[in-house]
Parts: sequence; structure tokens; C-alpha cells
Amino acid sequence: MNLVPRFPVDDAELSALHARAFGGDPAEVRPWADRLQRHALTWIGAFDGARLTGFVQVSWDGGPHAFLLDTAVDPDRQGQGVGAALVRAAADQARAAGCEWLHVDFEPHLEHFYLDACGFRPTPAGLIAL
Repeated sequence: MNLVPRFPVDDAELSALHARAFGGDPAEVRPWADRLQRHALTWIGAFDGARLTGFVQVSWDGGPHAFLLDTAVDPDRQGQGVGAALVRAAADQARAAGCEWLHVDFEPHLEHFYLDACGFRPTPAGLIAL
């Protein structure tokens, strides 16, 4: 596995990875490259040869807070440390940019991954559906 920060994003390839990881529509192509260039501090791809097998992005507030988003690992690579390696690399990139905090929201079934495998601690948070 090779981790590549700020790799050149192919919208179709990243959309297909997300569809596999989250059960989405594989025909839907989202404008990832444009969004990442405009809003992300960094993004990291996990590659097996030329194949994108994992992805994470880090957004930020321009100051001390960074936000982990869109962590995705191809189902055939889950449970092999790809996701944890992506999160560690994302934390390193955020730290190098001067961020002091890395936030993440996750669904209950991912608690073991984020708290145990990645070292996040639980905190109260709020959410408003828009």
C-alpha cells in the first residue's frame, strides 16, 4: 500500500470507491477534484499499484481545528489497516499545517475503528439536519 497526499483526483475513480465503500450508486460521479481544491487542507489516497483502495480528506477552519471527512476503504481491503493508516497520515498532515485538533463524526458502528484503532476520544457533539 502506498499513501499519496494530494494525489491528482479522478472524479469517476473516487466516486466509484465511495460507492463501493458506502453502498452508493456507482453511476453517480461527484465533482471531487473541484471540491477538494476549494475546501480541503489535504486529502490522501491509499493505492495498491495504480488502484485507489482508500481515501480520506481533511478540511479545516484555517486555524487550529481540522475535520476528518469521507474516510473510505474498498470493502475488499477493510480490516487490513488501510483506514487506520489513512487516518494517521491525515493527522500528521493536519499537525504539520499547525492544527491543534482533529475532529471526526462517525456512526455508532464505527466507534471501535475511530476510538480504538485510531485513538480518538469520545466527546459530546451536536448536529442539525439542514
